[in-house]
Amino acid sequence: MVSDNMNHTTYHTMVCDAAGPEFNPDEEPNAEARNFYDMIRAGDKPVYEGNSKHTQLSAAVRMLEIKCRHRCSQAWFNDMSNFIQELLPQDNLMPLDFYSMKKLVRGLGLPVQVIHCCVNNCMIYWGNDSDLNSCKKCGHAQYKQKVWGSGNRLYIWKLKVSYKKMHYFPITPRLQRLYASTATANEMRWHSEHHMEDGKMCHPSDAPTRKHFDGCFPDFSSELRNVRLGLFADGFQPFGQSGQQYSLWPVVVTPYNLPPDLYMRAALMWTINDFLACSMMYGWSTAGMLACPHCMKDSDAFRLIKSGKQLWFDNHRMFLPMNHPYRRNIKDFIKNRKVTKQFLGVRSGDEILQDLNNRGLRKVIDVDAEVVNAAISKTCGWNKRSIFWDLPYWREHLLRHNLNVMHIEKNVFDNIFNTVFNIPGKTKDTYKSRDELNKYCRRPQFAQNLVTSKYPDVPFVLNKSQKKDVLEWVKKLRFPDGYASNLGRCVDANKLKMFGMKSHDCHVFMQRLLPIALRAFLPNRIWEPITEISLFFKQPTSYSLTDEELRNLDEQIHVILCNLEKIFPPSFFNSMEHLPLHLAYEARIAGPVHYRWMYPP
Repeated sequence: MVSDNMNHTTYHTMVCDAAGPEFNPDEEPNAEARNFYDMIRAGDKPVYEGNSKHTQLSAAVRMLEIKCRHRCSQAWFNDMSNFIQELLPQDNLMPLDFYSMKKLVRGLGLPVQVIHCCVNNCMIYWGNDSDLNSCKKCGHAQYKQKVWGSGNRLYIWKLKVSYKKMHYFPITPRLQRLYASTATANEMRWHSEHHMEDGKMCHPSDAPTRKHFDGCFPDFSSELRNVRLGLFADGFQPFGQSGQQYSLWPVVVTPYNLPPDLYMRAALMWTINDFLACSMMYGWSTAGMLACPHCMKDSDAFRLIKSGKQLWFDNHRMFLPMNHPYRRNIKDFIKNRKVTKQFLGVRSGDEILQDLNNRGLRKVIDVDAEVVNAAISKTCGWNKRSIFWDLPYWREHLLRHNLNVMHIEKNVFDNIFNTVFNIPGKTKDTYKSRDELNKYCRRPQFAQNLVTSKYPDVPFVLNKSQKKDVLEWVKKLRFPDGYASNLGRCVDANKLKMFGMKSHDCHVFMQRLLPIALRAFLPNRIWEPITEISLFFKQPTSYSLTDEELRNLDEQIHVILCNLEKIFPPSFFNSMEHLPLHLAYEARIAGPVHYRWMYPP
């Protein structure tokens, strides 16, 4: 028989933690608890008489872990299970196949629901609509169909395969597992027990957004066990460029504080998305001249006359103090233009909600939403009413939708690097931009030579020899394990460019390498603003922040962007070059960036 300490194995503890602190394995089971009792028994029984290393449960968990790690097929798994059965004694308790093992561990109570969706994203087939065969809105069939035959003899076979589906991981049992487990309960109490040291914010619970919310809803905040959540969403291709017909859009909810008790309430604090997905969550269009969700209609973006390109050039002087000399500068920005306008500030939740109500915007689930919202969106930046406004506390949040620093940083880096390296098709210094440059700016030294029809070189672009030196330096770089990927693999020595850089590669290069790489090749008046924007991205991503540091950073970024406008052509500045302006403000009211971006913790 198994020794007495077998009753206290890791798997026995895992099951008890999953069941929660009120779970008593000695009481008579009911229908809901029966799976837990089955797992308790499986965690106590050895896989065969005399085996002290594995119980029935531990063997099943180990086999499933091996299948997942090595990506084994179900057929291989079943064949291997049958072979193991031949090796074990006759009276062994080893599960016979994949189905049996999944059924055994299913008692953990962390279910996954597969819900079919309309191929056009109109609806989900769930609840009362689960038995429908076609979409209520667009009429598209739920299931794929196979047609064969010819002439008058056509046969249609309705496959029970949905065109599109989503996997739903119910949040309640997962939150219960976190606060019911003795292994995590104490750690999840840290949010209410820690105190700020020297005024440094190191967690969202230190931020003004959290304190403002607690003041607006004292009944909620007085119960320290209530949970604050953040919602992340981002799309990607799971098989890279080789599988472009496949895509995933995971939506992840993360707890910012988790109480160790069975009773709880939860509040969604904000969402975190890339800039394009922000439009889906927020309802404010992130394209066009009103793309900024903070500035909204208070923007000076404009459109080029010839190319029609939308620019955010000279859109930052209005954030400077009224006595700043840049406001009176008529040479380095849009020529002959002084700026007296002042940014009115970010609109409150009450102001936004009143605007939505006055305009009559609809939620996408409303019957007439598509027609009504399309008409209204022609006169403003709104394209729908977000469903989040149905939450009773949503209007009270100081920050509802985060600007994702990860994607903004990558886009800013790409624009700087591709322009400095003059990468064809990606540089912002093109013939078209030079042609229109002096219509807006006073930079005659960069105008086309009417005799040779050529454009002169600009001081912010490296020559061929300088590009080679930078890329050779990058190829020789070595980083500590886990710090960054091998950037040398991204170097194309023939075309003198870098390719295939992921977001984290750009993050490391922007904050750590860019100032060093360009120091020896660019004039100080160009190198310094590029270094300043590099250091700017480094500061908000620190693990601890003070209000004074962030206020100073908020003032600095206004000047930094103006200095970049003095260097690069207007075509360099799209909405992505504008968004860093608001990152210090968001960090000041919501806390450290690493709790509010798309990188994994």
